[in-house]
Amino acid sequence: MPPRLQVLRTATSFLCPPKSTAITPLLAPFLLPAQQLRAASILSSLSDTKGAYHKKIRRGRGPASGKGKTAGRGQKGQHAHGKVPAGFNGGQTKEEITNPPRGRNKFNPFKVEMSPINLDKIQSWIDQGRLDPSKPITMKELNDSRCLHGVKKDGVKLLARNAEALTTPINIIVSRASAEAISKIESLGGTVTTRFYSPESIRRILCGKTHPTISLQSPPSLIALSLPTLSAKKTPPPELSSALTALTSAEAAQEAKDTAVASVMSQVLQRYQFRLPDATSRKDIEYYRDPAHRGYLSHLVKEGESPSLFFKMPRTVVPGGVKRKGDVKKKATKASAENKLW
Repeated sequence: MPPRLQVLRTATSFLCPPKSTAITPLLAPFLLPAQQLRAASILSSLSDTKGAYHKKIRRGRGPASGKGKTAGRGQKGQHAHGKVPAGFNGGQTKEEITNPPRGRNKFNPFKVEMSPINLDKIQSWIDQGRLDPSKPITMKELNDSRCLHGVKKDGVKLLARNAEALTTPINIIVSRASAEAISKIESLGGTVTTRFYSPESIRRILCGKTHPTISLQSPPSLIALSLPTLSAKKTPPPELSSALTALTSAEAAQEAKDTAVASVMSQVLQRYQFRLPDATSRKDIEYYRDPAHRGYLSHLVKEGESPSLFFKMPRTVVPGGVKRKGDVKKKATKASAENKLW
């Protein structure tokens, strides 16, 4: 450690007293200090804050260490001989089975975690010019404008807090939406579309690697709504313009619509690195097939069908009741039984 300079500093102050002149106060800020106030060995005296560092306990290093001989494990027994798995209860039924966790801390694999967004905040962002109501509002626009600070693993849910504050018609695409929020937006002339997003697709959408709305099962109306965002940076190619005309034409045949959708998908794949996935589980498919939820798969539900993949609506309804599939067969069997001799 270098020597302290306290003795040298004291001797210098006595032997060489500072000379003051008329200009000394003016030059004082530009001159070096006459005395060294810090020790030369300050770096060697640095230490942690008291209590911030705890010395590691050294076990089995003799009786003087305080943790010698048995090293704090006591006398004999299973814990003294080796390791015991966490939660081990002597071979009987585990504690996590006899007393499982209940309540709020219980793990729920079916829990849906979504980022909430309310109508009043959307209107506030529109008034500030941070959201453009003339274009479709997706989770990417909400995240980029900081209306949402990140998106949770299952997407965004639209809620209707202070619904009367919304005065601008908007076209919004989210994961889910409440009935009150849907009715308020549609009363102003806007549209709400709910569509499926996987956790991986959400991360890719926020990074700009996936289109936020267009997928293989997207309806033509949603594709036509999203085309302006697809060609926002440059002039749309001729095939994209013809696809838009075919999608928006009411007289277009199904084959023409399929061709238009294929053309749009090819443009999406050229611009984006990954394709947007569609719902695959039964629970998600049934949710987004429901027109009440404004699901993007509701165009697949034919007239008279149910959004459920298993439950089927009755075929015909007669004034006397529901005509079921086996009623005709039962009636024919009864008529033939009256004509039998035995």
